[in-house]
Amino acid sequence: MFKLLLIEDDTTLFKEIKERLSLWSYDVYGIRDFSQVIQEFTSIQPDLVVIDIQLPKFDGFHWCRLIRANSNIPIIFLSSRDHPTDIVMSMQLGADDFIQKPFHFDVLIAKVQAILRRVYNYNSEKNELKTWCGAAVDYERNTVMNAEGTVELTKNEVYILKLLIDKKNKIVSRDEIINHLWNDKRFISDNTLTVNVNRLRKKLDELGLGVNIETKVGQGYMATEEANGYD
Repeated sequence: MFKLLLIEDDTTLFKEIKERLSLWSYDVYGIRDFSQVIQEFTSIQPDLVVIDIQLPKFDGFHWCRLIRANSNIPIIFLSSRDHPTDIVMSMQLGADDFIQKPFHFDVLIAKVQAILRRVYNYNSEKNELKTWCGAAVDYERNTVMNAEGTVELTKNEVYILKLLIDKKNKIVSRDEIINHLWNDKRFISDNTLTVNVNRLRKKLDELGLGVNIETKVGQGYMATEEANGYD
C-alpha cells in the first residue's frame, strides 16, 4: 500500500482529497505543524507528495526545494495560482506535475496512479481498480465504494458493470452482454439478464449510482459518467 503525504492547510479540501484517495487504498497523511514539514516528511517516509503552494510559515516551493535536496520522491503541486511562472518554478524545482484548483478528483487520481506506475512500476490494472462517477470499483473484491458506503456485487453483476463502464456513454446491446457473460446465449434466457441488471441497479441505488445505469429500450444498457470535482 502506497503512502501519500498531502501538504495542504485547507482542512475541508484536505479531508475531501484524503477521502477520495483512501477509496483507492492509499494511506494519506497530513501535516500537523507547518513549521516542521521536513521532520514530518522524514518520519512518514511517503511514496509520493501532493503539496499546495500557499502554505503557512513557508510556501510550497520552499518545502519542495528542501525535499528535493534529500529525496527523488515524486511531487505533485496543487494551486489556485495560475501564472505560468508558478508552473515553470514547480518544474524547475523538480516537481513531477502541477494541478490547478479547482480540479476534478478523477484527474488527481489518474495523475497519482500514472506517476506511481512510472516511478514504482506499479500496474493499476493488476489491482483491478476503476474510478466511475467518483466511486471506486474493485473488480477483484467485487465491491463498489463511495462516500455513501460500500456494496458487494455477485460475479455476474461485476462482469456486467465492468463491460458497461469499459464502454461508458455508449449503448451495449443485450446480446453483447449475454455473449460476454455466458459465451453462448443458448444457455441463458433474456429474462435472466434483465434480473441481473435490475439487481445491480438496486445495489447501486444505495450509493446513489443506480440512475447511471440506463435502459435503452429495444437496444440494451448504458453506463453514464458524471463529472465530479472540487469547486
